[in-house]
Order: sequence, then structure tokens, then C-alpha cells
Amino acid sequence: MAMPHILLFSVFVVAACGLAYELVAAALSSYLIGDSVTQFSTVIGVYLFAMGVGSWLSRHVHRDLAGTFIRVELAVGLIGGFSAAMLFWAFVWISGPFLLLLYLLVFLIGTMVGLEIPLVMRLLEPKLQFKELVSQVLSVDYLGALAVSLLFPLWLAPKLGMVRTALLFGLLNAGVALWTLWLFRQELPRPRLLWAQGSLVVALLTAGFIGADKLSSLAETALYEDSIVLSESTPYQRIVMTRWKDDWRLFLNNNLQFSSRDEYRYHEALVHPGLASLPWARRVLVLGGGDGMAVREILKYPHIEQITLVELDPAMPRLFREHPALRKLNGDALNSPRVRIHTTDAFGWLAQSRESFDFVVVDFPDPSNYAVGKLYTNTFYRLLERNLNARGRAVIQTTSPLFARLSFWTVVNTVESVGLLSQPYHAQVPSFGEWGYVLVGREAYTPPSQLPAGLRYLSPASLPGLFHFPPDMARLPSEVNRLNNQILVRTFEQEWKQVLR
Repeated sequence: MAMPHILLFSVFVVAACGLAYELVAAALSSYLIGDSVTQFSTVIGVYLFAMGVGSWLSRHVHRDLAGTFIRVELAVGLIGGFSAAMLFWAFVWISGPFLLLLYLLVFLIGTMVGLEIPLVMRLLEPKLQFKELVSQVLSVDYLGALAVSLLFPLWLAPKLGMVRTALLFGLLNAGVALWTLWLFRQELPRPRLLWAQGSLVVALLTAGFIGADKLSSLAETALYEDSIVLSESTPYQRIVMTRWKDDWRLFLNNNLQFSSRDEYRYHEALVHPGLASLPWARRVLVLGGGDGMAVREILKYPHIEQITLVELDPAMPRLFREHPALRKLNGDALNSPRVRIHTTDAFGWLAQSRESFDFVVVDFPDPSNYAVGKLYTNTFYRLLERNLNARGRAVIQTTSPLFARLSFWTVVNTVESVGLLSQPYHAQVPSFGEWGYVLVGREAYTPPSQLPAGLRYLSPASLPGLFHFPPDMARLPSEVNRLNNQILVRTFEQEWKQVLR
């Protein structure tokens, strides 16, 4: 392969590596901090600005272009390769300055990436005409970015994880440095020193890649109070299960989803006030709830003939159908012959579905980002209303009316805006505090006089108290959460930030 073609292939690789570090930083910060729109926007902005700084600095490189390019590749490979591990450990051990370190790291990597393309173009300048040089370099640069943007969500993040993905691209940067060193070995003043530096960087990155699981598990062990029994990265989230004695806890993107010691309170309150009031119900839809806990409660009604579960992340129902301890937690509910499972986006599924249901359980994560926030909009609730039987009812988990009071009543107001009657209520779940729900339907709600046998939290006598709101949780005026503004996400973030200060 001729030298120009090798250098053009180098452009493809360095473009892929540069975008990979950007995606890793943005995705990891959104995993750890939340608010994916803000994290991706700010990381991309800082990164692009830094690339401009790097391109401007390249004008000051007058000598030893090849040697400078090689050293930049080794530096960006080493720093970018270990960037995910550094950010993960920084979040665990120095959480206060985490954002400062994040943006400093992004700026440093972006500056070095900004140096790469101008240096390669100057190396190619004697070998190509200017118009061919610009068109070919930029074309290959964009192709490299396209390749990694497709691979990152489909294979790299779910299969390798953030730490190992960054290290893989660090090795690719080091590889570019070494083959550039070989190409220009006759022209470089001190090639042996560069070979030694390159070999050291490759050795460090290789060791990191091999030990990536240990690096991640050590950081996660420090992040979580209890022992980690399983962890998995998917295209949608980071799933971690911890255990302390008989307490199993599920975390999604570092956010607690349930504790086995009190999850029965949450799920009994989620299902039974609504479903027990519909003795004629036969068909139930569960949106979210891939852990099967809500399905477990629904199966306590013998008259329910079919339960349809729609869960975005296939890993969730797979884990809770196969893992012995998790099957025990949900009573092996997901393996019931009455349960059908669809692994797809609930918004799209509802839009295409022509089925109607007697009872719907909406058990999504809290609206901490815009991807989830769309499932709390009036557009989504119109789809929900369309798939609800005339006498049917739905229940929506609706965050805390105490800690996120305005967010709670925003959801209630949004549901009412599509013409459904609402009946808000709340329950005390020790792991979360006061937690809110809202029952919706076309008919007025009357609490049931009977509940399934064997419940540990609810009783017919305790039900009316769930629907009473004291002054500190009473209704607030709120706007409708619409798909084109998603005010709920911003409200939710502001309220919980105040709680966590």
C-alpha cells in the first residue's frame, strides 16, 4: 500500500478514535449524572471548541511533522484510552470536582485530536494536489466518524462497556503512531526513543484492556455500598444488582429501582388499588416493569387471562427470567404462560397497537431525561387512552409528591389534559420515601372492598388513606408536559437537585 493511502487510512482511524472518546465521555457522564441531553450537548460543545484550538495550534509546528504527529497519537491514545477509567474512578472518589475533571479531560483530548488532521494533511501535502488532499482527507474523516457512531451504540457500548471501548480506541491511536513511525523511520531524528515510547503506551493500554473488568468492578464496588452480584451494560443502560444479606437491590444507571426488603410496598400500591376495582378485567398491559415484580402482583388475580409486558431493554426480562435469585424475587412471574413479552419501545408499540386492555400498568423510570420524558407527555397519554377499554383503568407511577411535588402534579395535569379522570394517591416506601401514583380512567373511581389474600402492605381498611394528601403534598398549579417542550424533565431535575444538596 502506497504511503498516501496508508496516511489516509490513518485519518479514518483517528477520526473514529476522536469521536469514540467524545461519545464515551458524554455517555459515561450521562450514566453517572443523568440528564443525557445536557451532558451530550456540553461535552460535544467543549470537544468541538477544543478541536478548533488544536487546529489553530498546529500552525506553530514547523519542524519534525512526523515526529510531532506520532507523539500526539501516543498521547491521545494513552489519555483517551484511560479516559473512561479515570472518569469512573473520579466519580467514585472525588465526586465534587467530577464535572471539572470531565471538561478538562474532554478539552485536552479534543485539543490533541484537533492537531491530528492538520498534521496529516501537511504530511500528505507533497504527495497530493491540494484539491485531492482536502477532498480525500475530509471524506475519510467523515467516514471514520460515521463508522464509530454506528458501532458505538450497536456493539461497542453493550459488548465492551465504556472502559474497554476507550482502551480499544487508545490502542488504535497507538497503532497509528507505530505505523507512522515505521513509514517515516528514515526521516525521524530519534526513532528508537519513539519506538520505546510507543511500546510502553501499547503495553499499558493492553494491560488496561485485559484488566478492564477488574478496573470497572473495583470502581463499582466503591460506588455501591453492598456487594455487586451482577452487572451488565446494554445499549440502553447500566444494570447493577447488589446484595447485602437478604437485601437485593437493582440499580439502573446508578439509580436505585428497588430494594427487595420493601419493593412489595411499591408494587402492591402500584397494582392493587386499580386492578382490585375491576373484577371483570381479563387483559392487562404492563409498560416497563421488566423485572416482573408488577406482573407477580397481577398474577394474584385468577380471572386475568393474559398479561402483555412491553419492555425496551431485552436484558431486563432475560435476567429476571433466567437468574435463579431474581426469578425467586418475582415469583417466576415472567415464565408464566399467561405472560407475553415484547422488547421494544413502548411509545412506538402503543402507536402501532390496535389491542385494547382492561387495565394498564405504566411503570417507567422517573423522567430524568428526554428519552424517558416523552413517555410522560400528553401525546403518550393519548395513545394510552386509545388502547384502554371503555370501562378500563390505568395506573402510572408518578415520582414523589413530597420531594418532587410540582413534577407529580404536572403528570396528573398532563393525564387530565387528554380527557381522562384522575385519582392521585401515594404510599410510603422506605427506600424512596413518599411515592406517588395516579389512577386514570373514563369513569369515577371507587376503592375496592376486597384485595387478594396474602398482601403484606395493603388492606381494604388502609386504602382510603392513600388518597389523602396533606398540605405539604397538596396539588400545585402546573403546565401540561408536551412532546415539543418536555417541561417535566427540567422540573424533575431541579426538584431532585434541591433534595440531594
